[in-house]
Amino acid sequence: MTIVHVICEGQTEEAFVKELLVERFAHRGIYLMPVLIGRPGHKGGNFKFDRLYPDVRNRLLGDRQCYCTTFFDFYGLPQSFPGKTALNDQAPMASKARALEDALIAELTNKLGEDVVRRFIPYVQMYEFEALLFSHPESMALGMDQIELTDTFTSIARQFETPEHINNSPQTAPSKRIENVLPGYEKPLLGTLAALEVGLDVMRQQCQRFNLWLTQLEDLA
Repeated sequence: MTIVHVICEGQTEEAFVKELLVERFAHRGIYLMPVLIGRPGHKGGNFKFDRLYPDVRNRLLGDRQCYCTTFFDFYGLPQSFPGKTALNDQAPMASKARALEDALIAELTNKLGEDVVRRFIPYVQMYEFEALLFSHPESMALGMDQIELTDTFTSIARQFETPEHINNSPQTAPSKRIENVLPGYEKPLLGTLAALEVGLDVMRQQCQRFNLWLTQLEDLA
């Protein structure tokens, strides 16, 4: 049995892990344990390194056999987060994510040591969780019970190389694009329903970095 603690940014990411990942990974003997960043009962958010570090430390030192990973958005991270400003805004999406993940590994290694951090698998979603939903616009709209938005979501998706490239300005982040056409968008509920409708296999086909993360977790078996 392999235990992997998944430190999530918010309730939507936590629900995603529970609804789409836990059962599938359990069949492989990998038990994912999603938890919100910070103290119990907190709703998540405010993903500062100083709040993340105790969560990672306590889990990796509390169980010398377990693993730990993260599931949070690049969008909205504070400028002080390790690696956030390593590259300029024009750098390729994958390069920015890699720089941030490498900087996070380096910071944790400095504090916890290389042997401990070998059991840490960083993952940062570029740019928001909602980007994954654009892997199949029709299913996304259906899951939100807004099938009339299929063409709108399709038009957005076609503007980018992959769903993971849908960008991160305050006006054009994936969630903002949804809110522009669906006022009152409820992220935890509608985001999860849409994710279930789109399905994990389609997301993995369309989102290379997301698929790579899940492959790394599967390899722990």
